[in-house]
Amino acid sequence: MPQIDKDACRAAYDQVRNDDTDTNWAAFKYEDDNIVPAGVGCDFEDFKNLCTDDCRIFGFLRVTTGDAMSKRAKFTFITWMGKNISGLKLGKISTDKALVKEIVQNFAKEFSFNDQKDLDEEYIREELKKTGGANYDAQAE
Repeated sequence: MPQIDKDACRAAYDQVRNDDTDTNWAAFKYEDDNIVPAGVGCDFEDFKNLCTDDCRIFGFLRVTTGDAMSKRAKFTFITWMGKNISGLKLGKISTDKALVKEIVQNFAKEFSFNDQKDLDEEYIREELKKTGGANYDAQAE
């Protein structure tokens, strides 16, 4: 059964949650049978570049949503399953995800992707915008 580096993964998670940093994503990867941080950053494209056809990645992203009257940070949890991952490893994703969710607990929406074209920042932003809160943009039209 995989182990998770709780301290290192929690530090990456906390960096994304911290309003005083520009960090807006953290990724977690498999290293042998362990789940460890794969990196943190400010550019969605850097996160997307980690999501290749031969890997499994868990991601935690901060997305600023809202409108002219109210901006707020929303968080999402992403599971990336590359197209070249074996069925056995894909089968383990759901139980391994539970380990990551012990650390990554606060998010508005969860996504699973296996195709780069679906891993789209604007799509994620629009889906998070739907998760709640008033939208005052309609009044400006």
